[in-house]
Amino acid sequence: MSDILLQLPYPIVAALLYAVLGYHFWNTRWRETDKPLIALPMQPWERGAILAVLLVHGTGLYVEVFGTGGMRFSFSLALSLMLWLAVLIHWLESFHARMDGLQPMVLPLAAVCAFLPAVFPEVRELAHAQALGFKLHFLAAMLAYSLFTLSALHALFIGFAERKLHRRSTTRGLGSLPPILTMEAMLFHMIGVGFVLLTVALGSGVFFSEEIFGRALAFDHKTLFGFASWGIFAALLVGRTFYGWRGRLALRWTVIGFVMLLLAYVGSRFVADVILGQS
Repeated sequence: MSDILLQLPYPIVAALLYAVLGYHFWNTRWRETDKPLIALPMQPWERGAILAVLLVHGTGLYVEVFGTGGMRFSFSLALSLMLWLAVLIHWLESFHARMDGLQPMVLPLAAVCAFLPAVFPEVRELAHAQALGFKLHFLAAMLAYSLFTLSALHALFIGFAERKLHRRSTTRGLGSLPPILTMEAMLFHMIGVGFVLLTVALGSGVFFSEEIFGRALAFDHKTLFGFASWGIFAALLVGRTFYGWRGRLALRWTVIGFVMLLLAYVGSRFVADVILGQS
């Protein structure tokens, strides 16, 4: 019990800071006012504030995952780590690509996921955590999850922007956005990198299954959803390259592929950890 209490401040403080920053970006980028519609890039102090929250959140994750000397994990820690990496990637990408306007979506979601370990503190020790195959599989999977999380949010945001433009409805939020074609190019760049990482994660899971999981590969629902997601993103990239897929078709299948991927691990761990109470 004392161990849980020591860990509680990190997710609570990180969630509050993410929420405050999310409100700030909504207020300065999305909230409708009488001010002119102009692009508002991230300011140096805003970058510094996001970095500070990442350090708080990252410290909490390190304590929760590695605080006992081994490695502990759960669906809540998986979501928290996914969004920590997603915010970190967004922060790094913002130095050389316009990511303006996405913060009011990413930061509130990060706040929710950062808080989850305080609500669902149940964790389980991971066997074979020191194995090289496991480290490769884990790192590739978490990075892939994070990139596809950003991709799904990006797709939803592009869909929102396209609807507004088709209705000739200009809002303040649109003033901070890059052109739609630029946003789509960024989306498929993220999907491409995420697809490579997902391929590495699935491949390492297949070839190092006994080293990672202590048993031969089992074609259960987790494996099925993982490969289904891989197939959807592969088809998206092929369709984009050879048939010029874009617009609602590409956005819809991006979100569907992400949901499949989310069900592969996080959904199965939620059922096991919370609904069934398995350790």
